[in-house]
Amino acid sequence: MRGLLSWVFFFFLATGIAWGQDVQYSQYYANPMYLNPALVGSTDLTRLGVSFRNQWPALDQTFIAYTAYADHYDERLNSGFGLIFQGVNESFTETSWSEVGLAYSYRLKLSANSFIQAGMQGSFISRSSFAGFIYRSQLDVIRGLRPDPIAEGNLVKAVDSHAGLVYYGRKVWLGVAVSHLLQPNISYLDMGTSRLPRKLSLHGGYRFDLAPGYITDYLTNAKQDRSLSVGFNYKEQGQFSQLDLGAEVYFEPLAVGLWYRGLPTKYGLPNHESLVTMVGLGLNSGLDVGYSFDFPISSFGLGRSGGSHELSVRFVFSSLPPGKVRYRSLPSFRY
Repeated sequence: MRGLLSWVFFFFLATGIAWGQDVQYSQYYANPMYLNPALVGSTDLTRLGVSFRNQWPALDQTFIAYTAYADHYDERLNSGFGLIFQGVNESFTETSWSEVGLAYSYRLKLSANSFIQAGMQGSFISRSSFAGFIYRSQLDVIRGLRPDPIAEGNLVKAVDSHAGLVYYGRKVWLGVAVSHLLQPNISYLDMGTSRLPRKLSLHGGYRFDLAPGYITDYLTNAKQDRSLSVGFNYKEQGQFSQLDLGAEVYFEPLAVGLWYRGLPTKYGLPNHESLVTMVGLGLNSGLDVGYSFDFPISSFGLGRSGGSHELSVRFVFSSLPPGKVRYRSLPSFRY
């Protein structure tokens, strides 16, 4: 088991997950502010949401990521306002990372069915590692433990910012987001410099309306929303890049999705990571719940890692009469 943990530590170090790369969620659109700050206020209403990800639970060590957010759209100002809190905990190196951010978006109407929405986010981040470690350089047979600059300087605080742009029509959407515009220094040494690399994200897709149908609503039949959406999400951060391709079928109130995650690296090495399956349920009350599971298709394997579990819950507050829509909702995936 010690050898496996050492391998996992090397994996974290090599991929940069614990050190300089962002966490990747599988339910992108259930975590909209993390995907793109331009999606703040995209429901035209008030929304609360949480996401929780447990990665590789079969290992002795844990890798947990979570996000909580709230956003609101003000029609008079054509603006969205949001608050997001997110964090990561990794037990092997006792690494924790947290971010609190305020976001703003502005919507520009191009035509009756097409819009552009731009967003910005300012954040405060905190990162710590090796909180319980004792280094050999600290050991002194006479005086016991002595100070060490790494052991004492394992907490980093900084400010950061993100920006994004989204275009959407009745059936198509396309977005771009750039994270870590300020490239904050995340080195634990006073004289050290280790800049968090910027992350570029391109995402979009197209929605196909399926044959109309009706769903039983107690004693009446209501028109049922049926659609098939296909999309992509390309991410590039530092020397790493990845492309996700997927589809989501929505038969109100049920959504089912499938994603492929992977892309050959710049060095020609295979990077086929996982297949992601998702199921979601939306209730008339405004509550949506989604669950996804990542099946590893890399050499890491399902037996070694246990895959990855992700759960999302969100609630949209609406005082509008049924059927009344101020703006067409985004044609993007629901989860």
